[in-house]
Amino acid sequence: MQKMNKLLFTLLLVILFSSCGEYNKVLNKGKNADRYKMAVELYEKGDYKKAIPLFEKLVGPYAGKPQMERIQYMTADSYYKTEDYALSSYYFSKFITNYSESSKVEEAAFLAAKSYYLASPKYSLDQQDTEKALAAFQSYIDTYPNSELISEANVIYKDLVTRLEKKDFEVAKQYYHIEKYNAAITAFDSFNEEHLGSVFKEDALYYKLKATYDLGMKSILSKKEQRLLDAKYAYTKFQKSFPDSKKMKEANNMLKQIDKELENTKLQLSTISQNN
Repeated sequence: MQKMNKLLFTLLLVILFSSCGEYNKVLNKGKNADRYKMAVELYEKGDYKKAIPLFEKLVGPYAGKPQMERIQYMTADSYYKTEDYALSSYYFSKFITNYSESSKVEEAAFLAAKSYYLASPKYSLDQQDTEKALAAFQSYIDTYPNSELISEANVIYKDLVTRLEKKDFEVAKQYYHIEKYNAAITAFDSFNEEHLGSVFKEDALYYKLKATYDLGMKSILSKKEQRLLDAKYAYTKFQKSFPDSKKMKEANNMLKQIDKELENTKLQLSTISQNN
């Protein structure tokens, strides 16, 4: 039994090394027709990592030839399947440009957009790929409104919008946490103007209230009254937009403090005016 197992193991090693030897021979010194045949076979078997170097070798020799359409699509798809989304988005986009009449162009458009999406980082990092994904999915949705993939495209598009909103919201909130209240107020105002209907609208209005409240309460006397009035206005806007918010209790407490501080401020200003 042990002899039989050793024999089978030896046979498998021979086949493996023979296979690897044949692959390297075709890759490095093979004819283009042999490279094309092997690349397609590997692609169809799902061995994308080994197929890619062969496809790359064929780009020059098959430029302008009928086979190039298939080579370019399989190259893009191989990069996608191996999770190299930067290159898959590049090759799918190139395929769309070069073969706009291809039966594969709709699928390529979706996968190009999804490649940008899968390559895009979490909200706190650079969002260049997110922007590209948004543009690509918007184009896909506009071009193929009846596609079988339209539901998935819409879900991904919404997620991408949320990522950008999250980044802008966190930037504004960071200004608040480091007590740059004027910058925070400006950032939250910009956020609410640019992201209508955002899932972060409630929090954005709430933090705008907190920023105006803290700024008003900590201001010098000459600026305090107007800033406290701005805080009252921020409260009114938050209360009207989200009257049932769980944050209303804290917002109401802030309003009481604002009104109390306004009375004190007016008294102080009146006293100063009388003394002058």
